[in-house]
Amino acid sequence: MRALLRAAALVAAGAAMLPANAQPYPFKPIRFVVPFPPGGGTDTNSRALTQRIAKNTGWTFVIDNKPGAGGNIGADQAAKAPPDGYTLVMGQTSNLAINPFLYAKPPFDAVKDFAPIALVSSVPLVIVAGARRKDVPFSSIKDLIEKAKANPGGISFASPGNGTVGHLAGEMIARATGVRMLHVPYKGAGPALTDLIGGQVDMYLSTPQAAVGQIKAGTVIALAVTSPKRIPTLPQVSTLDESGIRGADVASWYGVLAPAKTPEAIVQQLNAEIAKALAAPEVRDSLTGEGGEVLGGTPAQFAAFLQSEQEKWSKVVKDAGVKVD
Repeated sequence: MRALLRAAALVAAGAAMLPANAQPYPFKPIRFVVPFPPGGGTDTNSRALTQRIAKNTGWTFVIDNKPGAGGNIGADQAAKAPPDGYTLVMGQTSNLAINPFLYAKPPFDAVKDFAPIALVSSVPLVIVAGARRKDVPFSSIKDLIEKAKANPGGISFASPGNGTVGHLAGEMIARATGVRMLHVPYKGAGPALTDLIGGQVDMYLSTPQAAVGQIKAGTVIALAVTSPKRIPTLPQVSTLDESGIRGADVASWYGVLAPAKTPEAIVQQLNAEIAKALAAPEVRDSLTGEGGEVLGGTPAQFAAFLQSEQEKWSKVVKDAGVKVD
């Protein structure tokens, strides 16, 4: 009996002396970097996801909004964090697939510096025009393109900024239809929508989240969505494909990543918990409520998807001749 007690004491003492990294993951709060301001799509995806994982597991997440440089600042901080599973980041189209080709000296390598964990969701854009314009009214995206062909450079389209998904989607539509439009960059969606409503610009490529309220209020007209199929939020709005415009399908997507060299066991554990969270009805409702689509999938699928997205957007950036210093 004494021998058994002595052995048990030795085991307990040994467990107490185990290094922190030998404790079951996670044994402390997980920092979840959001490289954009609170309230946007990246932020709402992050909060909906982490709140559900915390409810399922009891884990603690600390949301850390680190906006700036088109999402590069927060992503760079996450890339350079210790690869121990205690720093994650919600990446998206701009900072992972577009910025590497937009910036002359990107601070991180979106492929080499991260371990993809899981895709979360995607959301298309909705093309809107001001409803109160009397001089150049548009009844459909076909009508807008016809007017653009008749007046090269005379039709303007707004975006939340140079090199954003909205900007490059506008360039894709112009090239797909052989028209020339004037790009007017703004510092965010709010000012762009305000000037669209006021008649200062002709068209804006918006997230459904930002535009649905204005569409319902009648201050803007929805001309098309950039998804392959119509979205439940705006079932009456046709797709670009239905309007005869091919090759300009666009969606902003979101996915969770960890620093490169994060242990595979942790990556797989996180992937499994994300899958459970994405299956929860309230999370699905949150992510799809404004026209989004829940994605999910394996780390390998996310890695392959990122490669394909970089190939697509690198060509768009090159063709549009857009650069940001």
